[in-house]
Amino acid sequence: MEDLLSELRTLPQLRERKRGSFSRGARAFLHFHEESGAIYVDVRLHSSFERMNVTSGPEQVEFLAQVRKMLNSQCP
Repeated sequence: MEDLLSELRTLPQLRERKRGSFSRGARAFLHFHEESGAIYVDVRLHSSFERMNVTSGPEQVEFLAQVRKMLNSQCP
């Protein structure tokens, strides 16, 4: 989880308001949940939040790729 947070902190479009809760501009962008030993992120890749499982390394890589793609395709 720390590696994932570290990667998110390098993205200049995001601001960590509190540990594990990031905003983009004035809007909430993503936050994490732990349920039954699994880690999930609620992320606003489109107009509303969607929940993604980010427990495993491959899931985290896919999540980061989607976040980067979305941030790079939209104007600030």
